[in-house]
Parts: sequence; structure tokens; C-alpha cells
Amino acid sequence: MKKLIFITVFIASFFDLYACENCSNYDNKDFQIKNASVTHHPWIAATVWEVEVEGLAGNTKPVPAGQLNGAPVLGYVFPTNLSPEVVGFGKAEGILALALTSHPDFDDTPLWDESGDGNYHNDGAIWHPHWVVLNQDDRVEGGFSVKEFDPQDESVVMPPTNPGMPMYMDSPGFQIITDGNKIRVVVPDYRIRFNTDLKFDVVTCFMMVNTGDGEGDSSHGNGDMPMLGVYKVYGVASGDLSLPYSVKKQN
Repeated sequence: MKKLIFITVFIASFFDLYACENCSNYDNKDFQIKNASVTHHPWIAATVWEVEVEGLAGNTKPVPAGQLNGAPVLGYVFPTNLSPEVVGFGKAEGILALALTSHPDFDDTPLWDESGDGNYHNDGAIWHPHWVVLNQDDRVEGGFSVKEFDPQDESVVMPPTNPGMPMYMDSPGFQIITDGNKIRVVVPDYRIRFNTDLKFDVVTCFMMVNTGDGEGDSSHGNGDMPMLGVYKVYGVASGDLSLPYSVKKQN
């Protein structure tokens, strides 16, 4: 209940969709949500998370900024009612979400080679997943950002697959499939501690990186703006971000 109350605070911000430079360039049918589902398949002990859109899912990718500072990120994001601890974070306030992202200016999945070319550092544009903890954030036009922490704080617990940035973001390496108007990701049951009765929603959005230095060579924000904030929301599956959807059971 506490988590749902926290989520409702986001609603006004999500629908106060300010214009931002380049945000509208990506507002097309590839991010207009038709349907969303999470289905549990016992025979593979995994859930399949899927978004169906009006256009071609995953077809639109960001135009590179040429540096990390100001780098655009596009996402199909599943906010959930799961606790951050379920995926390996320490205790943290916020909304655990599974974000399917593309960002050509940087690669933040150093353990995974999504293109299969033997280079682990050139795959940022390929759609890949992140677990993130989201907080309400009035500094950005979309109303929320990825929760940050002091890198000197030794009490912070992160999953071992995190990319080494001082924010609550993990790079779990799950398989993403784009298939016409659908994009889906496969999450093994044990990777969410067998919590397969979750509630969820789906948001499509434009995000942007802020390093605070203008040079693009830092992974730390400057405190004035979040390291990774949401600047425009293109769609919300439920219409009100109420997390109304449950996991379907596949026999």
C-alpha cells in the first residue's frame, strides 16, 4: 500500500508533458502502447514481459549526441510493486522498474556482448534491460529520475551485475526480442527471487544523461540535475500509472 501511495504522487508529473529539445522527434507510433503483459511460463521457469505498440517496437532509436553528457535514452519501462531487494539492491525507497533501453552514445552493460561481435563495449544502441529504482524528481520535465547515491557510502548494496555508476541501476543481461509491433524480455524466476505474482504497468519515455561537466567524460551528475532523468513520457499503458496489471499464468 505504501508503494502504491508513493506511485500516485507521480501521476501529475507524468502527464505534465513539457516540451524538451529533441523529445518530440521520437513521439511516434513505435512508442504508442496497445497492450502490455507479463506471462509466467513454468516449463522454462521464467516470465516474459511484453509491450505491443501501434508501430514497430524497438524500430526507433536515439540519434547520438556524440558524448555522454546530454546523451539521449529511449525506453519501454515496466514499473512494478517489487521491492528493490528482490533483484539484489539493498533496502531503498523508490519504485523498482525494468527498463528496456537504447542509447548509442555509451555502453553500460560491460558483462554482456549483445551484438555477439566479441566487443563488449559497443552495444549501447541495441535494446537491453536495466533494473532501476525510480524516485520522483521535480528537476526534470518528466517528473522522475533514477535514484542516486554517494559513491563513498559503503552501506549501499548493489547487484554484482551493476555497471559501476553511482545510481540504483543494474545491467542483468536478460534476452530482449523485437518482433514486429512487440518487444519482449525474458526474466528467469530465480532472478526475481521467484516473486512471480507482481503487479506492473508500462511507460514509454525519453530520458537523458547529465554528467555535469559538459565534456561527456564523466559518469557523475553535478547535483543540479539527475544523472539519468525522464524528460518526456509518450504513453502509459494503464492511463493512470496505477499498476493494475497482474502476471498471466501459462500452463
